[in-house]
Amino acid sequence: MTATEPPSPDRPHPPAPPAQGPAHPPAPAPQGAGHRSAPGRPARADARRNRERLLAAARAVFAAAEDGTVPLEGVARAAGVGIGTLYRHFPTREALVEAVYGAELDEVTASADTLLAELAPPAALRAWMDRYAAFVAAKRGVMGTLRAGWAAGTIATPATRERLTAAIASLLAAGAEAGSLRADVEPDDILSMLLGVFFGAPAENTPERTGRLLDLIVAALRP
Repeated sequence: MTATEPPSPDRPHPPAPPAQGPAHPPAPAPQGAGHRSAPGRPARADARRNRERLLAAARAVFAAAEDGTVPLEGVARAAGVGIGTLYRHFPTREALVEAVYGAELDEVTASADTLLAELAPPAALRAWMDRYAAFVAAKRGVMGTLRAGWAAGTIATPATRERLTAAIASLLAAGAEAGSLRADVEPDDILSMLLGVFFGAPAENTPERTGRLLDLIVAALRP
């Protein structure tokens, strides 16, 4: 059969040549190449845990300080981390104080709704006053740093009074609706009374005396 002669139907076609593979097979993917993000997840979780431990330790250390001289090494030691870890999360003393203040302000303002879900309005108001008293007491050791930071602009000035007044307003409104608290009281007046209790005579205040004064305020708010 010539090159131009068509193949005979009775003659079998010659077998096709085997397919040629690539001259060089692809190199196998390096082991673990598809899991590059896995090592990052534990690292991020560790960083979050360290930050939470530092904030918890700073709260306790700052609350126990009387004169405001709290070395950051003491905070790191109480948290069980090195001073380098502290500075990675909070590069300055002001940054740590601001973080502690902001976290506790969030908690004390949010606790009003939580307490109202569990207690009658007068009891919720009294329990919230205790929570606010603890918030104030925890700031005595760092109040100088806070005030200096607010004045210099190195610490953001939060709307503290407005947020506290709003929390008190929600407690009073619930009591007025239930008929268990007066409806003719301004929330900001209550906050001013609380500030007088906490800062009026701090040298003479004891937890027992503070508790009695807070009881008197709640009693005055009953209809």
